[in-house]
Amino acid sequence: MDQPVEAQLRRQEKVPLSDLLISFLRLGASSFGGGVSGWTHREIVERRGWLDEDNFLKTLTIAQILPGANPVNLAVYIGLKLRGWTGAALAFTGMLAPAFTVILVMSFFYEQINGYEAAHTVLRGLACVGIASSLTMGIKTGKRLRRHAVPILIAVTVFVTVGVLRWPLVPVVAVSIPLSIVAAFFVKEKKHG
Repeated sequence: MDQPVEAQLRRQEKVPLSDLLISFLRLGASSFGGGVSGWTHREIVERRGWLDEDNFLKTLTIAQILPGANPVNLAVYIGLKLRGWTGAALAFTGMLAPAFTVILVMSFFYEQINGYEAAHTVLRGLACVGIASSLTMGIKTGKRLRRHAVPILIAVTVFVTVGVLRWPLVPVVAVSIPLSIVAAFFVKEKKHG
């Protein structure tokens, strides 16, 4: 049997399906919005050790460029890497079931408290928490990346064009992805050449 396939099968056997489901149920119940990738990193890399830093960053990158909700993409892709299609289905269910339930319950309560200013104040505070979680994950990711001038320049350019100048995200990303691939190729060639 091919060695990479053997290693993948050993990794898939190592993670119990029940643990995978429980981890994503916990993630789905305890994290909302932009902070999900940070909590997922903590659970999958730091706490469980199911993926290393490099594999998590690659998985996160793939999850972010796929269409759909990033946390769900991340869960599905991690489940797929760890336990195949069954793991992907369980991670998907674990990530969505708590959020779906909470949204149904919260929509009922929101209808009851919608007229109170305090409710809107609490929601604004929760939005700040989500932004802080996203920034924390961005800073953590940035610290782990290899530092080369071209990728940093591309990242800053995307941030400025989308975040400051308010250009549409899709065209900016559509241009920056091929540039990033070419830059990565030349950085790799320069290192080996």
